[in-house]
Amino acid sequence: MRASAAVLRADTELSAARAYPERVEHEPKWHDHVADWLTCRVFRPVAHRLRDPSKQLARIVPHAAMHEHALRDATDARLRELGLELKRRLRRQGFRPEIVGQTFALLREVAGRTLGQRHFDVQLMGGWGLLQGRLVEMETGEGKTLTATLPAATAALAGVPVHVITVNDYLASRDAQAMAPVYEFLGLSVGVVTQDMKPDERRAAYACDIAYCTNKDLAFDYLRDRVALGTSGSAAHIALERLRGGSRGGANRVVLRGLHFGIVDEVDSVFIDEARTPLILSASRGDDSEAQTCGEALQIARTLVAGEHYAVDRRERIVDLKDAGKAWLSDWAEAQHGVWTSKRTREDLVRQALSAIHLFTLDQHYVVAEGKVQIVDEFTGRIMADRSWERGLHQMIEAKEGVELTARRETLARITYQRLFRRYLRLSGMTGTAMEVAPEIWSIFRLDAVKVPLNRPSRRSFARGRVFLTAAEKWEAVAAEAERCARDQGRPVLIGTRSVQASEQLSAVLSRRGLEHALLNAKQDREEADVVASAGSSGRITVATNMAGRGTDIRLASEVAARGGLHVILTECHESARIDRQLYGRCARQGDPGSCAMLVSLEDELFRTYAPGFTRLMRNSGAAVRSSAWFLRLLQASAQGAAERRNARVRNDNLKLDRRLEKTLGFAGRSE
Repeated sequence: MRASAAVLRADTELSAARAYPERVEHEPKWHDHVADWLTCRVFRPVAHRLRDPSKQLARIVPHAAMHEHALRDATDARLRELGLELKRRLRRQGFRPEIVGQTFALLREVAGRTLGQRHFDVQLMGGWGLLQGRLVEMETGEGKTLTATLPAATAALAGVPVHVITVNDYLASRDAQAMAPVYEFLGLSVGVVTQDMKPDERRAAYACDIAYCTNKDLAFDYLRDRVALGTSGSAAHIALERLRGGSRGGANRVVLRGLHFGIVDEVDSVFIDEARTPLILSASRGDDSEAQTCGEALQIARTLVAGEHYAVDRRERIVDLKDAGKAWLSDWAEAQHGVWTSKRTREDLVRQALSAIHLFTLDQHYVVAEGKVQIVDEFTGRIMADRSWERGLHQMIEAKEGVELTARRETLARITYQRLFRRYLRLSGMTGTAMEVAPEIWSIFRLDAVKVPLNRPSRRSFARGRVFLTAAEKWEAVAAEAERCARDQGRPVLIGTRSVQASEQLSAVLSRRGLEHALLNAKQDREEADVVASAGSSGRITVATNMAGRGTDIRLASEVAARGGLHVILTECHESARIDRQLYGRCARQGDPGSCAMLVSLEDELFRTYAPGFTRLMRNSGAAVRSSAWFLRLLQASAQGAAERRNARVRNDNLKLDRRLEKTLGFAGRSE
């Protein structure tokens, strides 16, 4: 078995000599990479075929079952007394199966009394895997939120501070509020960190036994702490500060207590989908001439000719300024002054302007709200408030949209999710779609993946996918499908789109048909809870971006199950099939009936960008070929495979860059 609670506490005490308890990183050598490849691609798959790892997790079930009868008859006061006894045993003896089994049994009984929900045996298995530091795959709808209470409360009783990390404020607040009665029954404090909280409020939340937070809040709080600590994070600096009369250097300015035990929900979204972009903490740097400079750069960019002066690579999302374009720009700059006299500066400005025009689209990559350009997270469909693109790109897009420019940002600190989460003394994760990315997660985070079986057999059915020549044909077909299910059959319908723009296009088509519907995207995120709460009603049509793809639980009205359950329509494939699976997972949860359909078009961005050859071939083929299920699967696999390979390369490049910067900054005496 892996490190026990006692060992984890010992690690915490050893790292307490630092201002920040966390695991020390070690850069892998070439032979480590070879060993990782062999382990991930050869040894581990063979071992899992010979012996199902979920059977190891099932051993916790009988340990919990033997206490079930006695706990059911116990009073609330007796359960609290037992909680105190288990707290002492966990702190002395660690996470031994017999102690953890009794703790899980106690938590199951407490959850039944406080929430009216009793942990299933498969949830006990998932909780045991998380407590051991594993990557646990539990099918969507299997109750990961309730499962997380088992390792979180057990570790907290053992004296280990716990972070339960999820992908947005809505889920963090919802889960903390919903699960708080379980923790509070046993005397454990629970806090939640949201985006709009002040430092003192964040510090109080992180000081709780269990803190719910988002990955982005955690990352930026960590970076702010590193900036506050500066070079005072080492034991030598702390000792020197104490001699001067200080108190642990900058430790009194930090909000986190360190990185002890992290439980990451939707772990593939955090570790894979969002790991392509480094987290950068920055400060404003004013420049009064920025607006004029951006305006001139955009004017030049619109003058240049595509193919002659520049080339756009949409797959790699870069703009290449050709020699003819550089020569044209050089001739134009001879009569200019200021920043335009620098060859490198003027070429960078024009590249940024071309990128703003050709690679970033309104209502897809960003929205304009309250007079500001606000980035939309392409994986979650949510606005990322207070986030901005770096190196002047954000100001260029603001100039393009004609809004007031914000001050350019100067980088104070940066880190990738890969480096941040490897610093936890203990780390685990859960998701409904893990096995596809298990090798990459193992190679970076050392999390061994295990799939937990379903509590009830799935009743999800899939209709034959359909491909249309144009987006207009697709939207009409989607509307007809929604009308058939909602009006004719009285079933709720969830329609998933990739962007705000697509959701509004579909909304217009539905409105023309006289179909009432709810719209959920980054512009309506404040109504999310109300929209999701009513999405399972009879005949309800809901159009949503990826906001409804992860973590949301659409509860069906009582009469809906008899009519076939929720019907999910996928209108555009995502860059990863895992995200498609997450959308499908909104239906047929916990044994309920449900169905899915894929309706896509050859004009969809994924196909045009990552499978242009297949797209042209399919466009020139007859209707019989386009209606073929195998051709659609081939098109989908080709496009998503190319996108996944590109994204994996970007993640790897980011990690390598982060390591190089770490060495450079470390040589310069800076912490990050």
